[in-house]
Amino acid sequence: MDVQRGGRQILIHGMALIFVGLVWGLIVPQTPFPRLALTAHIQFLTNGLLLIVLASLLLKFQHRVGSRSVAVMVLAAWLTWAMALSEVANSWWGTAGILPIAAAQAGATGGAPWQELIVTLAHIAAGLALIAAWGLLLAGFARGAEKPV
Repeated sequence: MDVQRGGRQILIHGMALIFVGLVWGLIVPQTPFPRLALTAHIQFLTNGLLLIVLASLLLKFQHRVGSRSVAVMVLAAWLTWAMALSEVANSWWGTAGILPIAAAQAGATGGAPWQELIVTLAHIAAGLALIAAWGLLLAGFARGAEKPV
């Protein structure tokens, strides 16, 4: 995947995450666990902004980020959706395993084992992918700018 195409995809993911987060904010008070719904709202907005920044850096500045690194970054964008959507579901489930502080504040005592598993796996996968994406971005910038053709 080339940098321009991947960067544009990441940018669109970021904008869409922010849009969905803004709409989700209208629903937060209607959920059984509004504190967990607020966590989802914040995830949508902050991760959307994070992806917009990542894409802007890829598209605007010279770097040596390769196509495989960009593919990892696009994967991280997709996994961010899984994480944010698992938090939307969690505002009805009330799981407590991966987000114990938010769950305690929400009065959630835990969900069914399969619900806990979904939320946990989504957070771990997205978290690791985002760490890898930003590490690769940093490495691509640290290696210096591309040589002019």
